[in-house]
Amino acid sequence: MTGSGAELRRTLGTGDAVVIGLGSMIGAGIFAALGPAARAAGSGLLLGLAVAAVVAYCNATSSARLAALYPASGGTYVYGRERLGPFWGYLAGWSFVVGKTASCAAMALTVGAYVWPGQAHAVAVTAVVALTAVNYGGIQKSAWLTRAIVAVVLAVLASVVVVCLGSGASDAGQLDTGVSGGVSGVLQAAGLLFFAFAGYARIATLGEEVRDPSRTIPRAIPLALGITLVVYAVVAVAVLSVLGAAALGRADAPLVEAVRAAGVPDLVPVVRVGAVVAALGSLLALILGVSRTTLAMARDRHLPGALSAVHPRFQVPYRAELAVGAVVAILAATVDVRGAIGFSSFGVLAYYAVANASAWTLGSAPAARVVPVVGLLGCVVVAFALPGISVIAGAGVLAVGAGAYGMRKWWAGR
Repeated sequence: MTGSGAELRRTLGTGDAVVIGLGSMIGAGIFAALGPAARAAGSGLLLGLAVAAVVAYCNATSSARLAALYPASGGTYVYGRERLGPFWGYLAGWSFVVGKTASCAAMALTVGAYVWPGQAHAVAVTAVVALTAVNYGGIQKSAWLTRAIVAVVLAVLASVVVVCLGSGASDAGQLDTGVSGGVSGVLQAAGLLFFAFAGYARIATLGEEVRDPSRTIPRAIPLALGITLVVYAVVAVAVLSVLGAAALGRADAPLVEAVRAAGVPDLVPVVRVGAVVAALGSLLALILGVSRTTLAMARDRHLPGALSAVHPRFQVPYRAELAVGAVVAILAATVDVRGAIGFSSFGVLAYYAVANASAWTLGSAPAARVVPVVGLLGCVVVAFALPGISVIAGAGVLAVGAGAYGMRKWWAGR
């Protein structure tokens, strides 16, 4: 019925790939990340966004070049394996799966917090189960649902921008420059904002399900990233215009506070609904991406081989999807993942560091190597500028993964 070597069906066009990338990036992060980023950078918030944009652009460019050469599920896991060796591919895959599993739990709990704060864990688990079922039904169903989610979120964000900019900047928004966090604060803000729009990796991890991947993926990744960066910059300017950096840094729900400050409290429920829909969109795309990397690692026996099975009817890695959904549901039911954003950012930056190092091997011309070098250095600097606990936890988990790889190699060589 099901073969571990079966191929996934290529059904996604450029538009579908862009929408899945947007669903990953324009998600709950825009509703939540601006506050912590402003708290870290103060008046340097927009500079932090610019730093994150440069790093993301380099990562996206490197990923697009590699995806054109290696259009298979797994993303940087495959690129690192092919360009740098099995260990680096494994480390990238490990970083992605662990970091993004934490992100899944964080997004699920965001849904719970907005829908029913008193029962956030129960709502989170329900959301995970429901979206795992959607992914199980096939990639096209996921793409259609993501398209609807993106449309709703963009409409809500457009309303926030119009209300904030149309109200005229408040005194706080005009005069309050906040307390700058200096270079370290700007870099930490860049790391937090990077978490919010790092979803373009989802396009590369779906390489085996994209039509004409050598053309589609290099087009879809920069398109999705460019649209997201414009949206984030416009929303950040609009919210700063009514709150100012200091008030934005104190806000738990920045966009809710912004529409209140703009004098339109009736829009608050709409913003809350938008946050829930955005978190659901992020969770849907995250489960999709993590399951595909799990599939690729299972094919190489870095994870149990049973997880590489492809469903004969729906043409999805159904065992990988069920396993990822189960782990995320357990985390969402049992842990507080407020610190998961920093932990996830560290893992994702490690993942992209491998992507840039892999892209560096593609050509010897100096111009071709500038982008991956800048991307690699940016990933390392921003990763270690994150809060100390995130750096320690992230480095520890990477060390555990490296140790497991070494033990497996040692055992196989006996």
